[in-house]
Amino acid sequence: MQNERVALVTGAGRGIGRTIAIELARMGCSVALNYSRSEKLAHEAAAEIEAMGCKALAVKADVSSASEVKDMFAYVTSKLGPVEILVCNAGITRDSLLMRMKDEDWNDVISADLTSLFYCAKEALRPMLKARWGRIIAISSITGLIGNPGQCNYAAAKAGMTGFIKSLAREVGSRGITANAIAPGYIETDMTSALPTELKEVLMKNIPCGRIGKPIDVAKAVAFLASDDSEYIQGQVIAVDGGMTM
Repeated sequence: MQNERVALVTGAGRGIGRTIAIELARMGCSVALNYSRSEKLAHEAAAEIEAMGCKALAVKADVSSASEVKDMFAYVTSKLGPVEILVCNAGITRDSLLMRMKDEDWNDVISADLTSLFYCAKEALRPMLKARWGRIIAISSITGLIGNPGQCNYAAAKAGMTGFIKSLAREVGSRGITANAIAPGYIETDMTSALPTELKEVLMKNIPCGRIGKPIDVAKAVAFLASDDSEYIQGQVIAVDGGMTM
């Protein structure tokens, strides 16, 4: 793997995003960790990366805001260099059955999960095109592939991410840039740890691997897509779900 590529991971303060950031650092990347609310955790992760001997930068920005994304990229570029690996992981949920879903629940999820990808990819693209090398990786969800009751907003956003990635891949594929998505299944996070034991048992019956996934399972897939070894993988959605959606 190339050394000292500059990576930006959104939503990197905790959970999957944090693990992705640390895994990219293990590959030798300089890493910018974007966060919105998890300031303490993001700075702790940055310190952990620096202790590994890699450059790290924690940067606060609301990635659903075009101006904040623009400022974030300018800041990261001034400190680390142009972003060469973009991992769009930031996202939220506002679950509710459609008949009860409020307009703001729809708009907030679309903005945080999908519009943020548009803003970040657009900012990252110009220097990638100039360098004729880049990796854009969107963290989608199996919900965007199969749907889930109470998550019309989230499923629409995640399905939109995969359509965006496929279209972008067709636009930039000939310029040394790859655009791919990863669709995690049920992964051990703060949210899934709160699930009742009975529900976890039901979930695992539908997972051929027989276990709930771990953040490192997703991070390893991201690391591969971020590497030179993945240069012929383009416009794909890789489900990291233990076989749940096969």
